[in-house]
Amino acid sequence: MKTILTVDDSPSIRQMLAYVLSSNGYKVIEAEDGEQGLEMAKATQADLVLTDQNMPKMDGIALIKALRALPNYKKTPIMMLTTESSQALKQQGRDAGATGWMVKPFDPEKLLEMLKRAFAQTTA
Repeated sequence: MKTILTVDDSPSIRQMLAYVLSSNGYKVIEAEDGEQGLEMAKATQADLVLTDQNMPKMDGIALIKALRALPNYKKTPIMMLTTESSQALKQQGRDAGATGWMVKPFDPEKLLEMLKRAFAQTTA
């Protein structure tokens, strides 16, 4: 079973992600901001990280940079799931090491499809 770390300051988004992911066979670990997400990532190896951009304490791009600095997260897929859709911010995300980007509100089917593609790329 693949483990997905979700990092979002919105309880309703975390709840929706947990429901969609767990009902599709994923184990879900939740964090409410980038700092907590980084601590959880260090404590357990997630197979994929889904992070918001705008959060207190540490934003998504800072979290991605911090995760990419950890040896066991160099190749882990990290997806941004955010209300932000500007090309400049997407480029910053890519530069930081984001694997993919999805704009909220998200379609559960599209999200699951994006995760499948990300997992297929990492096992290839």
